[in-house]
Amino acid sequence: MRYLPLLLCAALAGCNEPTPSGTAGKDAAGSTSTHVFRCESGRSIEVSYPDTDSAIVVYEGRTFRMKIAVSASGARYVGEGMEWWSKGAGPGAEGSLFRADSEAGGSGDALELCREVAGR
Repeated sequence: MRYLPLLLCAALAGCNEPTPSGTAGKDAAGSTSTHVFRCESGRSIEVSYPDTDSAIVVYEGRTFRMKIAVSASGARYVGEGMEWWSKGAGPGAEGSLFRADSEAGGSGDALELCREVAGR
């Protein structure tokens, strides 16, 4: 009986797990939403989340399909030699694009530092 509050707390904590930025994927109509990020360089990045485990990043006319990866905070996606890391949701959310460092298994060179300006 003395462990019941701890078990109840642990069970409820799983129900309230925060959803990483952008992983909702579909809007109310069931179509994939696209998020537009404006970067410090002046370039734009468009990101869509077709499901909770993937992101499609369009950067400089190229499309990168990425899968979710472990992150300490925010949502991190890796694929095709690139890494997309976002934090927050909606206008003002942060997004960073890196070259993936396959040898170290982490982030390589930072390509873009961005903020979300719109979603559609």
